[in-house]
Amino acid sequence: MDNAGKAQAESGGLSKGLKRRHMNLIAIGGVIGAGLFVGSGVVISNTGPAAIISFAIGGVITLLLMRMLAEMAVARPVVGSFYVYARQALGQRAGFTTGWMYWYFFVIVVAVEAIAGGRIIQLWFPMVPLWTLSLGLMLLLTGTNMISARSFGEFEYWFASIKVVAIIIFLAMGLLWITGLWPKSTPGLGNLISHGGFTPLGWGAVLAAVVPCVAFYTGAEIITIAAAESEEPQTAVKRAMRSIVARVVTFYVGSIFIVVTVQNWDAKSVGVSPYAAVLDVMGIPAVGTIMNFIVLTAVLSCLNSALYTSSRMLFALTKNGDAPKFFTRLSKGGVPRRAILLGTAVGYVSVVCVYLWGNLVFGFLVNSYGAVALFVYLVIAASQVVLRKRLDREDPAALKLKMWLFPWLSYATIALMLAVIVAMAILPDTQSQFLMSGVTLVVILLSFEVRRRFGMHPGSADDVAPLSETREPAH
Repeated sequence: MDNAGKAQAESGGLSKGLKRRHMNLIAIGGVIGAGLFVGSGVVISNTGPAAIISFAIGGVITLLLMRMLAEMAVARPVVGSFYVYARQALGQRAGFTTGWMYWYFFVIVVAVEAIAGGRIIQLWFPMVPLWTLSLGLMLLLTGTNMISARSFGEFEYWFASIKVVAIIIFLAMGLLWITGLWPKSTPGLGNLISHGGFTPLGWGAVLAAVVPCVAFYTGAEIITIAAAESEEPQTAVKRAMRSIVARVVTFYVGSIFIVVTVQNWDAKSVGVSPYAAVLDVMGIPAVGTIMNFIVLTAVLSCLNSALYTSSRMLFALTKNGDAPKFFTRLSKGGVPRRAILLGTAVGYVSVVCVYLWGNLVFGFLVNSYGAVALFVYLVIAASQVVLRKRLDREDPAALKLKMWLFPWLSYATIALMLAVIVAMAILPDTQSQFLMSGVTLVVILLSFEVRRRFGMHPGSADDVAPLSETREPAH
């Protein structure tokens, strides 16, 4: 068996179609969602210029969590990433719950993003029904995911490239405006304090805004799942995680800084579309069309990633006995097509339900997964503490990338995540999401108990599909 065959066997049969350039852009694109281009306006409206601080705090929390995950992913690369780590560290129940929560999160993302993408396209083609456009988007990206991991990587590479280029151009234009080099600009930082001060709604609003900000960063962890189909899993994870600081600061905090500096934070247009509001101030023509195109790209990127991620998590669940073996089967190209189709089917049903029952169903979908990613992140942090202590005893040489200031910074990260989840449960704007996500969690826990009591025992915590462990493929 050649090196490629060995690598594919060690990854549970998944192909090794993702190149280095794919992995670099998947890492970046996973952090940049439609929420940055549209949802950030709500945060600014509820916080003021100090939204910069809210995004910075959310970025720090995400950075710490991703460092914890990277430590585990580099030391023990496995198919299923943090789902497997939860099984190994906290037991079968925790693994089962984490894997299915994450799967549910992304199949709902498939539905939500398909509907959002359909609504954007409908602005250009109002005569076409929304459900037709949404189903068309899902069919298109399902088809690309069904072909190979490489086709997913190519689409994500170009989607992410467009997002990155758009943000870089936006940052450059903003800096020209602030420094007075842009034609007819009003340079300076006056907008940061001239409309009620830096914190016009108080520091309580700044801290409350951290909750949605953390949610905006969701997706950074996809790189550890995609590593299963990369030629250099350990190298890809290390490179991506080491550069996340620059991405967080530059793309999120930097662009929010540009928005609140160039345009008044309390302008109505900022709440609707902050980036379009800034481009309008700068006198850029066809602002609406430009932003709709960029947001559509972000939506398609999220939809593409959601289809990929949900199928790979389901595949990992089957490999470890936590899902029906029916979904284990791979195509000749190493693609879990049945797992892809299940996630897509949920999306199809959701789109049809939204067509029949409107915003009632859409609101339920959004609320039922709002806190799920936070639950998963908390499990990631707890798993890292347990596995790090185990590795320190059993195999310290495997720790090639370490969490900073362990164990105290790990404990601090867990405390921060708990604080965010408690805040979500208390704040009126997020309480419904917390409660509905709690229902999702309870249903999954009950499913585990039913599975266990009726004799459908999951595999052991050690029965996992490894990647290439400490080896890199030969060149």
